[in-house]
Amino acid sequence: MSPAELKNKNESLQILPRFGSEPQVLSDPDGSGALAAQKIFEKSDTAIIAGPEMAAQARAASISVATHSPMMTSTPETVDDVVAALGALNVTHVLMVGEATPLEQQGLTVVTDPGTPEGLGELTSLKFERVPTNDLVADIAKVDPVKRIEYTVPGNVLAQRKTVTEHFPVQGKQDGGAAPPIIATRTSSVASVATARAFGANVTVLEHADPRYSDATVKATAGLEGQPILALGDDFGTSEELTRRIRSAQTAPQQIGGGGLVFPGRRMVALYGHPSGPALGVMGEMPPKEAAAEAKKRAAEYQPYSPEPVIPAFEIIATVAASQPGGDGDYSNESTVEELTPYVDAMTEAGGYVFLDLQPGRASLLEQAKRYEELLKRPNVGLALDPEWKLGPEGKPLQDVGHVDAAEVNEVSNWLATVTKENNLPQKPLIVHQFQEQMIRNRDQLAYHDELAMVIHVDGHGTEAEKMQTWDMVRAGLDPRIFLAWKNFHDEDKPMFSPEQTMETDPKPWLVTFQ
Repeated sequence: MSPAELKNKNESLQILPRFGSEPQVLSDPDGSGALAAQKIFEKSDTAIIAGPEMAAQARAASISVATHSPMMTSTPETVDDVVAALGALNVTHVLMVGEATPLEQQGLTVVTDPGTPEGLGELTSLKFERVPTNDLVADIAKVDPVKRIEYTVPGNVLAQRKTVTEHFPVQGKQDGGAAPPIIATRTSSVASVATARAFGANVTVLEHADPRYSDATVKATAGLEGQPILALGDDFGTSEELTRRIRSAQTAPQQIGGGGLVFPGRRMVALYGHPSGPALGVMGEMPPKEAAAEAKKRAAEYQPYSPEPVIPAFEIIATVAASQPGGDGDYSNESTVEELTPYVDAMTEAGGYVFLDLQPGRASLLEQAKRYEELLKRPNVGLALDPEWKLGPEGKPLQDVGHVDAAEVNEVSNWLATVTKENNLPQKPLIVHQFQEQMIRNRDQLAYHDELAMVIHVDGHGTEAEKMQTWDMVRAGLDPRIFLAWKNFHDEDKPMFSPEQTMETDPKPWLVTFQ
């Protein structure tokens, strides 16, 4: 269903009051579908209970939609939730499909699935046409109850069961035209998706749980802000998070290449440096437009090794650690916004991204970041923190390898997330450089924000073995919400990795920079 059709449907329906007025996420950590069954149906005389095996899931989902009965999955871990849901729905008849964990409940008529289309027809008086599937959630989301298709999983067939003659009642259509729109992903439980279709709801299967992910997910959720939609599964986050993400997807500018997330919708290849010249990195070897053209060329070299689009970028050293304290005594020379703007403008014109890198010396990272708020309000400008140059009150650049505590990173991330939210910007990257374990203290205490993509930039150099040793050390125990970046050094690497070698690392980096 197109966004326009979905919007028209929503406007023409009287959504049942029990569905509320805002998006809701129906949690389903164990895949039982119990919460979805209760939320969507409210009451039902019948239910389909499946075992966990995929063949049973496919068959049960088909029967669920055709008989307009909620579906749940009963295992030793979920059986108590399933029994509670059956009681809440006042279910009297259950059809057991596959190796489902038996139910202990008084007053319940339990019918065993015979395992054949003919036996199922004997039970339900419905005729099924058997069709194979390789994409069960997507197929069930589109199944038409009138066609009564029984989906099967190739190479996985239910064992034959003895035909029984007990009648399993087929319910009439439930929703009466009052079902809310429902969204799912391919990780949503088959049971919850089948229940939604059995009720008569339209189910849109998104390629990613975050509506900001791509142009496709943005379009698929158009018109849903402020609607009583139901989202199936914990991948959607909390109801509050989903509401914010839908709003951002529809109102914030798009990222370069589409969507509202920094990653995983694209990869980036960046030149690193400072406008003052080549001493601080390859970017400064060229005027802004020439440097942007070089970044585009290098990004193109990486495209054959990435299924995602690869876009050019600059990592501009905005504050440069210094050997002398300077007038303010912080051992860091801060560039002005005016000095950095030509490079930001050139990369913007080239269709790329910019990261402003901070080497703070003894200065506060947060105070340095605030100097560049004007640039950070642009939709294609993010922030990078370099703990190597974050020194204590007695430390000096080039004498000590600095470090930062998660608490100070969190101060910056809280501020940057607020700037992003208040200015209705797409998600921004917050990069933290690391090549020694001690450089990010208490890393497990880093804060995460919907408005930011957290990136750890691995700065190791040397031989291939040395670089991989650093790479493995940094990513050990890394929170799965963190994206990884890789740096290639023209002078220090022996030799520098090619695009193919770089993208053969595990995992494949989302950002590659050149120094």
